[in-house]
Amino acid sequence: MTPEQVAAASKPLVLELGEAFSRCPSTLRRARLLGISGWAFYITGRAGALGDVRAETVAAALGFIAPEAVADGWDAAVRTVPPLEVAGANLAECCRWGATHLGDALETARLAGLLGRAVDAADGSGMPLFAAWRAMPVDDPAPGARAAVALLLLREHFAGAYLLAVRAAGMTPLEAVLAGPEGDAGAAACGWSPPYPPVGPLVRRRLWAEAVTDRLVSPAFRALGPGEGAELLNLLTAARSHVRGG
Repeated sequence: MTPEQVAAASKPLVLELGEAFSRCPSTLRRARLLGISGWAFYITGRAGALGDVRAETVAAALGFIAPEAVADGWDAAVRTVPPLEVAGANLAECCRWGATHLGDALETARLAGLLGRAVDAADGSGMPLFAAWRAMPVDDPAPGARAAVALLLLREHFAGAYLLAVRAAGMTPLEAVLAGPEGDAGAAACGWSPPYPPVGPLVRRRLWAEAVTDRLVSPAFRALGPGEGAELLNLLTAARSHVRGG
């Protein structure tokens, strides 16, 4: 498999596994312990790695979430907890989830190793969230924790690449969400308010942006040797089945 083929095939697996911890009840309880809402924890947990920045900067980095919704979550959180502290709590929950849900899976250490090499080789240019998260120290050496953090990082890498590709396609982030599989419902979930622009002419542009995303991410997978791309896909598929079954 070529690196671009590995990127395209791994994308849905990475996107699902890389955010699975954020839906875990224990992660949501962490928000209450910090004294903030689940939405504030989600926004600040993702973007807090950027440090003490303005909501406008966070909205630009996240891209696909409406700026007003970003500001609601970010401003509510930073009045109570420093952003880096929320990001650290988010990272701890990611490690805990990985140790719990991936730690007993077969070949987790091998999965963590392959993912880690891809993360290290990824180009973070124009992807501030990915770069900020890659700079966050990870103290948990457990294979499940390392695999979960690498999945989080690759998910941010894919998201950052897609945002770049969408803008290169001449689309706004809202238009990309509307042209996606969830349409209006996806836009509403991301905090965008109707009325929405028509979708028809946007679908072809979105498909082009998806292909460009795979090309932008593919350098990360050049770090893998012959056969290791296919091996990674098999391990990711097994991990997803294990998580879903658990």
